[in-house]
Amino acid sequence: MTMVCVSPATAQDRATVDASEPEDIAVTVYRDPNRAPWQQLNPRWPRGFAMISETRTVTLPPGESRIRFEGVAEGMVAVSAIVTGLPGGTIEKNRNADLLSPAALVDGTLGNRVQITRTNPATGEAETSDAIVRTRADGGLVLQTEQGFEAVRCSGLPERLTFDGVPEGLSAEPVFSIDTRSDTGGTYQVTLSYLSWGFDWQANYVASVDEGGDSEDVRFDLNAWLTILNDNGQSFENAELMAVAGRLNTVSDFRRLADPPDAEPLRLTCWPRGSTAAGSPVPVYESYEEELREQIVVTARRVEQDFAPGAPPPPPPPPPPPAPVAAQEDLGDLKLYRIPMRTDVNAQGLKQVAFLLEEDIEGELFYEASCTPWESRGAPVPAQMRLDTVNDEDHGLGAPLPAGQVAIFEGSSVGDLLVAETNLRDYAVGQDVEMPLGPSSQVFTTCRWLRDQTTNDWQQDWSGLNGEVHNANPHPVTIEIAVAMVAEWDVRGLDTVVRDGRRFARVEVPANSTHAFAWEVKLPHIED
Repeated sequence: MTMVCVSPATAQDRATVDASEPEDIAVTVYRDPNRAPWQQLNPRWPRGFAMISETRTVTLPPGESRIRFEGVAEGMVAVSAIVTGLPGGTIEKNRNADLLSPAALVDGTLGNRVQITRTNPATGEAETSDAIVRTRADGGLVLQTEQGFEAVRCSGLPERLTFDGVPEGLSAEPVFSIDTRSDTGGTYQVTLSYLSWGFDWQANYVASVDEGGDSEDVRFDLNAWLTILNDNGQSFENAELMAVAGRLNTVSDFRRLADPPDAEPLRLTCWPRGSTAAGSPVPVYESYEEELREQIVVTARRVEQDFAPGAPPPPPPPPPPPAPVAAQEDLGDLKLYRIPMRTDVNAQGLKQVAFLLEEDIEGELFYEASCTPWESRGAPVPAQMRLDTVNDEDHGLGAPLPAGQVAIFEGSSVGDLLVAETNLRDYAVGQDVEMPLGPSSQVFTTCRWLRDQTTNDWQQDWSGLNGEVHNANPHPVTIEIAVAMVAEWDVRGLDTVVRDGRRFARVEVPANSTHAFAWEVKLPHIED
């Protein structure tokens, strides 16, 4: 009996097949999971990521083959890549580490012929000759010519190399490849899905407050935009774009896993061209009179023709249609915003898409101050202003608000003016929304102890404090005053509510007046 052992095809035996350009593409962007609500998106160092799905067509020969997907994102996390639609599945995955560059071109041509063109110092004419590359591009470049071995650009004359073609395996775009097997071969539509580093997004809000609103009734409009950043060097044209809001639990370091391919330059260590003995050339500027001569002068006759009476102007064009708004969907506990039309996600670019357009939202202008025992002092302190509303339909909202930056404008006789810029955290439907506006110039508070506390028994004695609120506005205001931390003090003498671990007392202050109030505190009794 004769036994024949058939070994699997080696990598050299596999046919290389290039997949088509993406026929359909979807990009889902996730925020930086470690970015705090008060931190802004960093265009120079994005730490979010995206899920990219590309649909391509590939024609496979019978047997094993290698499929090259050219033009994937440079921040691709190769270990996350999944390819579906192949009859034989995936045998092996590879991420090409080198991009087409001067250094890679030289390294790929090592031992092969190139053409070198340089200027003949005797005739001044460019001459081209054949040469063989004898060194790699990690220092000086040495060629073998008819005259012997020569170092490129070390003669002091301009020189350039011409290559017959691009070495096999080099590409100007990042390449991801897989090995697969098909018994019969054929044409298939496959989907490549992978995570990519170098994306991020945030929400940007614009709140326009009506002119002249008082603290009891404030009406404002709220527009919101998804600001999406792609820091990769690749564009994704005509893509289905989505953004996911909420904090996603991640344990992988996508930045380290991405490891973008390098495009190494060609470094030649020879003297520079020219000479430094003559110094820098003196810049030559055109005179002002010469610039005037180049300008187009409109004659008086032309001016008269432009202002001559004629037919009435055409009617104004109709207003443009409203901008498309991203639709919100549920994704478990997260929120998915789907852009309603296909769009281009440009390389190293920002894109904004509207996702919220609400008008006539009911709000209230609050003032806030802190008079906790350890903060009590005699000097007046400006109260902090705050624009509050409730995220429900009764107040004109009722949609999840992802974290981001909000710019607040107020109407005036000369148009809308910027009054504050602050940050918003994530707000779910039904929550109270608070937008800080900064310190007030019209409302101040004063807090002080009623007696010396150096001999006080904090757990046995009630200690008194008093406060004053000074309102210089021509209208009444409502102020919330934090009087104690819930875990640190017992409070009596004031009606308080608990919020965010602090006890707040709400005080109404008439216009152009001062309101005084008092309360007592002591440390809570701790049982042994």
